[in-house]
Amino acid sequence: MIRKLSRWRRDAQQGATVAELSRSFGITETTWYPWKYTYGGMKATDAKRLKELEAENRRLKTIVADLTLDNTILGEIAVGKV
Repeated sequence: MIRKLSRWRRDAQQGATVAELSRSFGITETTWYPWKYTYGGMKATDAKRLKELEAENRRLKTIVADLTLDNTILGEIAVGKV
């Protein structure tokens, strides 16, 4: 991804349009803009770290969801709803 963005910037400086570059990369123009916004100023190590953090965040959200469900079930048992 980062390499594509770097190559994209280099080609764009040489006068290529977004439509031409999109075709050469096999993506749509609407895909290009979110990529540029998200990864535009990153280096490869930054992108790798971002992916690691996103994976950890997903894992932690799953843990919180499981604990919340367990807590809700225990609360209902304590009140006598089950």
